[in-house]
Amino acid sequence: MMTPALSVLDLVPVRTGQTSAQAVAASLDLAQRADDLGYRRYWFAEHHNMPAVASTTPPVLSAAAAARTSRIRVGSGGVMLPNHAPLVVAEQFAALEAIAPGRIDLGIGRAPGSDPVITQLLRMSGTTSDVDRFPDHIRDILALTSAEGAGYRLTGRPDGDDRYSVHATPAATGAPEVWLLGSSDYSAQLAAAFGLPYVFANHFSGEGLDRALDLYRQGFQPSEHLDAPRTFLTANAVVADTAAEAEERMLPQARMMARLRGGRPLVALETVEEAARAEASDHLAAPLIEALRRRWFVGAGDEARTAVTAFATAHGVDEVMISPVAGAYDAEPMDAPAGRARTLELLAG
Repeated sequence: MMTPALSVLDLVPVRTGQTSAQAVAASLDLAQRADDLGYRRYWFAEHHNMPAVASTTPPVLSAAAAARTSRIRVGSGGVMLPNHAPLVVAEQFAALEAIAPGRIDLGIGRAPGSDPVITQLLRMSGTTSDVDRFPDHIRDILALTSAEGAGYRLTGRPDGDDRYSVHATPAATGAPEVWLLGSSDYSAQLAAAFGLPYVFANHFSGEGLDRALDLYRQGFQPSEHLDAPRTFLTANAVVADTAAEAEERMLPQARMMARLRGGRPLVALETVEEAARAEASDHLAAPLIEALRRRWFVGAGDEARTAVTAFATAHGVDEVMISPVAGAYDAEPMDAPAGRARTLELLAG
């Protein structure tokens, strides 16, 4: 089996007692470590109003990560396009491409990344995308970030010329690489029709993985962006020096996901010790945690590396994007990634 390339998906976790500044500092340290270890790309997710997640603005975090790294690709995994005007997204990522030429990825998703209240607030505070026009807005972003720009027809111009050209940046010499993200048939089929690379969000929901990959590969139409299907998979991983430690570090994130899926109030990510104490009396979370555990890569280094390689081989991909979800012990520094960094180190071998 060929060892897959490895990448990182970061939600910038926030644990009990940790400030946003400390959480961001830890994630930027992790991005620098991933760069040193030879990881291929480092993506930030977009989530809103979650006590355990500080990754609300992928473009801002990507700029900070680009400044701290020299080789690794950085970007979004992903920008939730219905929350934003396409021109704003195009301008943000065109600016990132100018900051770090040839190293920017623009992963785009169709989900809101939060609840209906946040979606309403986003629409109140600015022009956001109509989810039903998602394909049109993807076309707009591809055109706006290109060197040629996008052409529009506007009626009522004083000079009588209805042609109008728009560029996300004045003189682009390169463009961010656009990826479509999703966990449904829709996103797989859209990526195939557009001839774009595609990522199935396996870290969030493994349901429908094989069908989505088949739809993408079978329906792929070559384009100016890509001549053959290109995809990789995401996966949650907790890797430690011993299997026992990995199991302990898994519990905080698993309990947070169980709360989310069970519709219970969200809190900051528990420490390992807090999660262990709470688990003894929390019978509601146990079945959900066990289901999650079967989909994650949890174990010591050799075991986890073998499992990730087998996973990539089974699904015909040459890259796996790891979401390092190892929890922290009480005594570990607030501004360092600790167990998450060890996960990356051990998977890199």
